[in-house]
Amino acid sequence: MSKTDTIPSLTSEMALLILNKTIEELQSPENTKKIEEARDNVGNEMLKMMQHLFPIVMQIQMDVIKEFGFPDGRDGIVKFAQMLRSLEREDPEVARLHSTIKAFYLPAVSVNATNESPAED
Repeated sequence: MSKTDTIPSLTSEMALLILNKTIEELQSPENTKKIEEARDNVGNEMLKMMQHLFPIVMQIQMDVIKEFGFPDGRDGIVKFAQMLRSLEREDPEVARLHSTIKAFYLPAVSVNATNESPAED
């Protein structure tokens, strides 16, 4: 049996369950403490966030997807992310929940709503 035989298909319904469960786990008191401590240490530096916050969030998500039949470790999270990206295009709620999870490890980005570039002044 190949590794791909053990990966479940990801429906929108399953994705919503996994994403909601991940958010629930991220907001648990124990994980909130870990994330806040890491966030305090990195400030708003993107590279440090990816080094310190991203692994915490990914480990929590790996633990959750394992409960839904995905393989443990890198292979499982990569396959899940690929399937999730496809579903995000079709289901706005999947995209919204995934963005909520990304907000745990990405800094807030301010977006300039105008089309003018500063060089045009």
